[in-house]
Amino acid sequence: MFYYVYILRSLKDKKLYIGYTENLDERIKKHNDGANESTRNRRLFKLIFAEAFIDEIDARKRERFFKTGHGREDLQKILNNTLVKGRPCQGREPAQLAGSHSFYA
Repeated sequence: MFYYVYILRSLKDKKLYIGYTENLDERIKKHNDGANESTRNRRLFKLIFAEAFIDEIDARKRERFFKTGHGREDLQKILNNTLVKGRPCQGREPAQLAGSHSFYA
């Protein structure tokens, strides 16, 4: 069994959602079906990043880290071609981590 940390991009408001799950496919489906109250009004979502862990504690720590300022900085580096900070690129629209700095995706 794997534990996943994932990042979804809302196709509606372009913001990013960071989460953790044991079943990635099912979790994305729930987000897109509106079964998650915190993301219901922002659907549909596209998976832009996922990491798999064999240890649940490691996965939860990674999820928490990505939600910090340093974690957002690391995501900017990891997803350099997916997120372009500071300026929109042709065909790209603003993306944000909720309550944080703006990114473009």
